[in-house]
Amino acid sequence: MSGSTVPAAGALSPALRARGRRLTIASHLAGMTHRLVYTDQLPTLALVALGAGDSLIGLQRALEPVGQLLQLPTLRAVGRYRKRSILVVGQIISVIGGAPLVAFGSLAIVAAPWPLAITFASLVVAAAGIVVTDTVWFPLLRGFVEPARTGHFFGLLRSTWHVMLIVYFLVAQRWMALHPGAFGPLFAVATACGVLRVALVAVFPEAPAEMGDRIRVGEVLALLRHDGGLRRYLAGVSLCGGARRAVVPFVIVVMRRVLGLSEGAVLLTTLAYFAGGVASLYLWGRAVDRFGPAPVFRVTAIGIAALYAALLRLDHSATSVVPMVAFFFALNVLAGGFGVADTHVLFGLAPVHAPTRLLVAADVTSSVLYGVAPLAAGIALDAAFAIGVTPLTAYRMLFALAAIASVLSLVPLRGFRK
Repeated sequence: MSGSTVPAAGALSPALRARGRRLTIASHLAGMTHRLVYTDQLPTLALVALGAGDSLIGLQRALEPVGQLLQLPTLRAVGRYRKRSILVVGQIISVIGGAPLVAFGSLAIVAAPWPLAITFASLVVAAAGIVVTDTVWFPLLRGFVEPARTGHFFGLLRSTWHVMLIVYFLVAQRWMALHPGAFGPLFAVATACGVLRVALVAVFPEAPAEMGDRIRVGEVLALLRHDGGLRRYLAGVSLCGGARRAVVPFVIVVMRRVLGLSEGAVLLTTLAYFAGGVASLYLWGRAVDRFGPAPVFRVTAIGIAALYAALLRLDHSATSVVPMVAFFFALNVLAGGFGVADTHVLFGLAPVHAPTRLLVAADVTSSVLYGVAPLAAGIALDAAFAIGVTPLTAYRMLFALAAIASVLSLVPLRGFRK
């Protein structure tokens, strides 16, 4: 082998890095379909159909991000086992946990409170398995990505799974229009995607860089005290990302319970959301590589705040789904750009040969804050309703606070230039 092709100690060869990128894209098509169907809009719609209150809906949207705390005990396995093996085990747990929802039609006719209890328990286990996979996902990818093309790769990666989700939700929207409340087959397709992901990630290449390197939770948490760049990154992305996670589930609740839109109409907005990602993610990736993260953060955070401010005009007469379709399309155009810039900064902060400590510290901290946001919003909304605040007024207050948080996120992020 010539000197130009010999990888650094502990690193993958160029051929294996390229193979890893191809497998990442292929597995992510299946994996993100499974993940989002069990953690995002569809469970929210299912819980609304079962009569869940806003607090439970907020808790459902908090399961996966707050559950990222499970990454800390999972760290004990890193260094003892291959990251690839941990990824496979986590995905299997998630598939098994979500499997009961394939029989959602049978659950829905069981006497209360069992439908809500079983559905929620299934979502809890599915989210736990997903969290286990998250512990090693970015550390594995860190070994595949070329530093100068981080934005390009993640723009391409996220564009492809957005296309997959568009196809899925096109079919789902048509299905729900014909069969209201029939969520079981939609969960069945997602479960099959989860099984497919197991087969694909089982053959990931992996550098042995962190094998034998026992990672202690204290070492991970110490990074939060000593790494100023990491703290600024976390403050910024948590403000903007937490606000978005607090807004989206309750926009869905507003569409169903205030505006009276059907489940099929709500799924049209989900389609629009993923279409916004497809239309913009690749271009955002190129922009971040060329101009750096700071200007992308600035454009996207201000744009997102403007969208939340536009929601303040919603009232009971807004019975058309078209404005909401436009809102969700624009939201993911902007959130996609913010997310690519976010990942660019994060990969720049993480050392290539031993990235797990920093990536887990960042993921756990930001995710817990992401999870607290919808949970706190749901509890606050229920409390507001209890003292007589009208639903529309309470939701408008939430949207206004989210707009302010998005703009404030630019303060800690302003230093992340090219």
